[in-house]
Amino acid sequence: MQEYRPVKEGKVREIYDVGEGLIMVATDRISAFDVILKNRITDKGAVLTQLSRFWFEYTKDVMPNHMISTDTADMPEYFRTPEFERRSMLCKKLTMLPIECIVRGYITGSGWESYKKNGTVCGIQLPAGLQESEQLPEPIFTPAAKAELGDHDENVSFERVAQMVGLEPAQALRQTTLELYTRAADIAKQRGIILADTKFEFGRGSQGELVLGDEVLTPDSSRFWPADQWVEGQVTPSYDKQFVRDWLAKESGWDRNSGQQPPALPEQVVERTRERYLEAYERLTGKPLAL
Repeated sequence: MQEYRPVKEGKVREIYDVGEGLIMVATDRISAFDVILKNRITDKGAVLTQLSRFWFEYTKDVMPNHMISTDTADMPEYFRTPEFERRSMLCKKLTMLPIECIVRGYITGSGWESYKKNGTVCGIQLPAGLQESEQLPEPIFTPAAKAELGDHDENVSFERVAQMVGLEPAQALRQTTLELYTRAADIAKQRGIILADTKFEFGRGSQGELVLGDEVLTPDSSRFWPADQWVEGQVTPSYDKQFVRDWLAKESGWDRNSGQQPPALPEQVVERTRERYLEAYERLTGKPLAL
């Protein structure tokens, strides 16, 4: 049996080259504040892969995507083990674009911080008087230039994207990003969830065509809010690793600027985070994750 080693490792994902395609494996690793933590969140990798699969199927008429299969029977024998089950995706090879295509339907996070400073997000002038977590008049495209592992992505203007990839591709990225967001936000709304913001990544296929890649509409790449807990002017709890961030920032005693590795998470923080990921999957897809 041929063995494989990752050709690329990110904070959460491992990428394997299997010749005609790539296998993207979502691990149970978790990161916060750009640091990979010691703990693992059981089933998190399966949630990320299976939720991406759900959304790739739902949005393939808006934009073709790189997913071929999430069935390890379609992969080399090396991947047909419990370690890779449910968390692996066989994908087409793409030449990825150096852009994080972020779309915001609500003003929060780094967008809110930017707005408070000068009333803009990525060069887009927004109405005066917005409150934190308020729904924007319409979704906005707020891209970022990808950074190296461990560094922060840099928010950029649409004009900068056009300089990086060309005007027509930049326009296509903006239009497709907004269409994907609208489709997903409508589905999430029907299921009692607000899609506050999300990010997409695109690449070029073998014929130069734009293809949706990476992960899509997961709690790691999106800000999902329970609709019944959203209050304009207040921070809304997210279906993501917010428990982890809050504990590290407020209770752990860890200084994120110290250069030191953060302490291990308490078991209750790990379990509550796991429950949050599983709940997001179940509410969005309408069925529990097969465990």
